[in-house]
Amino acid sequence: MENSKMPQFPEPYWRDCLEFPSFPKLDRDIEADVAIVGGGISGIITAYLLVQEGLQVALLDASTILNGTTGHTTAKITAQHDLIYDEFINHLGEEKAKLYYEANNEALLFIKNMVQEHNIECDFTEEDAYIYGNTDSSVSKINQEYEAYKKLGIASQYVESIPLPLQVKAAIVMKQQAQFHPLKFLLHLLQAFAKNEGMIYENTTAVNIEKGDRPKVITRDGYSVTCKNVVSCSHFPFYDMPNLYFTRMYAERSYVLGIKAEKDYPGGMYISADSPTRSLRYTTFNGEKLILVGGESHKTGQGIPTIQHYEALEAFGEEVFGIKEIPYRWSAQDLITLDKIPYIGRISDNQSNIFVATGYRKWGMTNGTAAALLLRDLIIGKENPYTELYSPSRFHADPSIKNFIKTNADVAKHLIGGKIGIIYRTPEDVDIDEGAVVNVNGARACAYRDEKGCLHLVDSNCTHMGCELEWNNGERTWDCPCHGSRFSVDGDVIEGPAEKPLKRIELE
Repeated sequence: MENSKMPQFPEPYWRDCLEFPSFPKLDRDIEADVAIVGGGISGIITAYLLVQEGLQVALLDASTILNGTTGHTTAKITAQHDLIYDEFINHLGEEKAKLYYEANNEALLFIKNMVQEHNIECDFTEEDAYIYGNTDSSVSKINQEYEAYKKLGIASQYVESIPLPLQVKAAIVMKQQAQFHPLKFLLHLLQAFAKNEGMIYENTTAVNIEKGDRPKVITRDGYSVTCKNVVSCSHFPFYDMPNLYFTRMYAERSYVLGIKAEKDYPGGMYISADSPTRSLRYTTFNGEKLILVGGESHKTGQGIPTIQHYEALEAFGEEVFGIKEIPYRWSAQDLITLDKIPYIGRISDNQSNIFVATGYRKWGMTNGTAAALLLRDLIIGKENPYTELYSPSRFHADPSIKNFIKTNADVAKHLIGGKIGIIYRTPEDVDIDEGAVVNVNGARACAYRDEKGCLHLVDSNCTHMGCELEWNNGERTWDCPCHGSRFSVDGDVIEGPAEKPLKRIELE
């Protein structure tokens, strides 16, 4: 991305006014029935479900619990995942398309039932979900999607107007979907897990698995968790063999504004069929409605300066609602598989006790919950109708081959293209709160000068496969345009698949 200064933005409002317990770092070797790596929605729900089955579970997170992708969501709980069912019918067949819907609808019902049975205060409300369009192209796609709904028996309605003050030509509605405060919901499950003698370790980075009848999860500090089953629920799988997930997924970033509006919000959840995508929902914030305006997706490490994405969302919000204030802005990173269906299940046919869950394609609230329900069944030996659908070992000729070639050709372009060209800027040229690729002793380096004037210099080569990193001025990170790894200004890994930090450079 190009350089452009922009102000620091507050974190998503989800963590405001919530007290999160702190958990220790793993500092010894332990044993458990199941080791789960990743403290997001799928990891926490899986851990909760397994302790209910009487298993001893250890939950490990590389950072702090609920501070990753789950904490940067829009938190729609819906089986309406954009325009997807017509595509699934054409590429995968009606049976698999129907299974995908049923898995996500069951996930919605699971969350709803948990909220009601346990009286979880998490701002849960049922809302209708809309896909709308205002161009001939989007109307055609919406008509095709509506026909797909009817084939699959999905309860829906075709309409020519929506409650929002937007001009539309067509929309389809999926009734009785939902929204909630994800961290309030998951915090309740986390506390229940801990009370059932579940073990939780924060700031514990898993780096490898020693395979066997009782596999070991090895941490960066050299400690281990010996167990019967290992589950990788980290955003990008920390254990990438043998499936080479970095060749079978790509990373996208998207953006959200939390706005206080002049016009009242009528309720409902919305996503546009036209490009650029616009996503809308509301949440309760200090007794009033905060509208979440999302969209502006692009591949990680590629595209225009981050500030322009926020500006585009702000212009849209101002036009539709009128903006009084923007108290929150944030971005998220999502992983998308070759066929747009997550990889959930045994990591390979030859590894019956190592599991993975990844690739939720921006719809982690239901896909992540569906993952937890499936992982529980696989571990306790219960049959599940979605095992084959989500199998990480699957490979559909259409569209997987085409997308595999496209994804990895894009990687090759950035891998080679990033090495070409002379860098004329030097560390001395970098302004306050600016990041830039500079020349240090004839070699490329990543430079950031903080607000105190201190210079942070790191190697410009991603430690995963050597792609040249790009500056992300929105999050003050160095992002890889090849596979989506992200690093702090000091070189620490924020997002995989990279595992090793960037080498720090000292000026002579």
